[in-house]
Amino acid sequence: MTTSGRSRAVLRTYPNWFYLPAALVFGLFFLAPTAMAFYYSLTRWTLFDATFIGLENYYTFLNDPALSSGLVNTIIYAVLTSGLKTVISLPLAMLLTSNIRFKGFYRSVTFFPVLVSTVAVGITFSMLMQPSTGLINTALGAIGLPRPDWLGNPKLALYSVALVDVWKGVGIATVIFMAGILSIPQDYFEAAQLEGGTWVKFRHVIIPMARNATFTVILLSFIGGLRTFDLIWTMTRGGPGFASDVLTSVIYKQYQAGFYGLSTAGNVVLFILVTIIVYPLMSYFNRRELEL
Repeated sequence: MTTSGRSRAVLRTYPNWFYLPAALVFGLFFLAPTAMAFYYSLTRWTLFDATFIGLENYYTFLNDPALSSGLVNTIIYAVLTSGLKTVISLPLAMLLTSNIRFKGFYRSVTFFPVLVSTVAVGITFSMLMQPSTGLINTALGAIGLPRPDWLGNPKLALYSVALVDVWKGVGIATVIFMAGILSIPQDYFEAAQLEGGTWVKFRHVIIPMARNATFTVILLSFIGGLRTFDLIWTMTRGGPGFASDVLTSVIYKQYQAGFYGLSTAGNVVLFILVTIIVYPLMSYFNRRELEL
């Protein structure tokens, strides 16, 4: 090989070395722990030893009576929270990108719940939703409306937590939609305003041209819903009974009981579930993005 040929080969391979730090970090903090989790899910382990037991943990976990209700609750929670965040945040983003007064203040108020600790939000709303002394039921009673037991009623507990999740997460979804709307050229809005006003602008400009933002909000919200734990645990601990248990809370209860291998198997099941559900969604959204 000539000197110029060697130089060109070096130039082609040289940029690849910049992938090395990212590859090391990815391998160290993702691939290695994932491989270890798959291995320890096949063992009965403690901090000091591990005994290989094959698929016994998976058999036990999948036959857990709490798993079926936890799985259904997880799907309901993810669909409900992602759907409501999308439906609420899109018109809110339209309002916050329009020519209204005090726009900066309203944006700050909308985003504020995102900055608050999830544990703090859970504790606060647990107090607000107390059936007899909570501010929400006190206000409802003052205007003559029923005062439900938001967190103590098995039929309401999961949905009550989901509404709090929507309140906390709608701010980040709104910011994503605002970025999508602000990236649309102003000429389109002016043309839509001449054609028919706000509805034409929404139907024929924002919905098709902010589609990537919509995909992002749906995907991130859905993944967050499937992986939810802290708000559920802070507000209900999965109760009453198993009424608001999700997969993560079921896994955590197994870990609390000292069944570390069983809880690790549960984490692997959750990982597989999220992959099975999210990967087709990502593929669908990517195809639609290429069609734009």
